[in-house]
Amino acid sequence: MVAAGAALADEVGLAHLTMGLLAGRLGVRTPSLYKHVAGQDDLNRRIAALALSEAADAVGSAVQGRAGRDALAAAARAFRAFVLAHPGRYAATIGVEPTGPDDPVAAASRRLLDAFMAVLRGYRIGEADVDHALRMLRSLFHGFATLQAADGFQWSADIDESFAWLIDFADRGLRAG
Repeated sequence: MVAAGAALADEVGLAHLTMGLLAGRLGVRTPSLYKHVAGQDDLNRRIAALALSEAADAVGSAVQGRAGRDALAAAARAFRAFVLAHPGRYAATIGVEPTGPDDPVAAASRRLLDAFMAVLRGYRIGEADVDHALRMLRSLFHGFATLQAADGFQWSADIDESFAWLIDFADRGLRAG
């Protein structure tokens, strides 16, 4: 049911996902869904955990065996591709807070963070700057991908060229740091 909810969120947008809409997609009555989830908030949290896990798989696989700019570019492309393919489920991850260390959101978030930490190991980032570097990468890649997913680039420059420029820019910054 969570996978169906995630797919529906990708189709209609997370803001438009409702229990009633999901029930209709699954061919069941809405009250039947409450045997599986506590409500809309619970469904959204489960979609967020799924999305974080899927993003962690994509980015983690992409960076495996790579270092430096090669790992950075692979992570960036994998993250962007995930957001573009799954905008609704990715939206569920924004602002979701783990409820504790055993929360599936926490475990999936750690895995995604570990994948980006692997990228940073290819650079000489001091311990005190790791959080800043991670936030910079998240801001760059999240910002670009969500703007692209929302059709936010309306001018004539090639989007892929702009993304390559962004990766080069991040690489230069990380090398200088």
